[in-house]
Amino acid sequence: MSITANKKQDLIKDNKTTKDDTGSPEVQVAILTERITNLSDHMKTHKKDLSTRRGLLAMVARRRKLLDYLRGKSEERYQTLIKKMGIRK
Repeated sequence: MSITANKKQDLIKDNKTTKDDTGSPEVQVAILTERITNLSDHMKTHKKDLSTRRGLLAMVARRRKLLDYLRGKSEERYQTLIKKMGIRK
């Protein structure tokens, strides 16, 4: 269910804003989106796994907060990110 270190490094490389960037909202949203996708697939087969559902909802809320923050800082960066990640509001 979790993402591998290689996949995480690829996500960081694809979404970083500066050379040494690992914690910008874009990177955090990309990592959360990958984890949410993996957990969503898990929930399709294990419908009664309530602890995973709770964690999934927490991740979605965290991603939403990061997106709201990014939208407040720069609408252009926000629009670029949601198009790139395939996230709709």
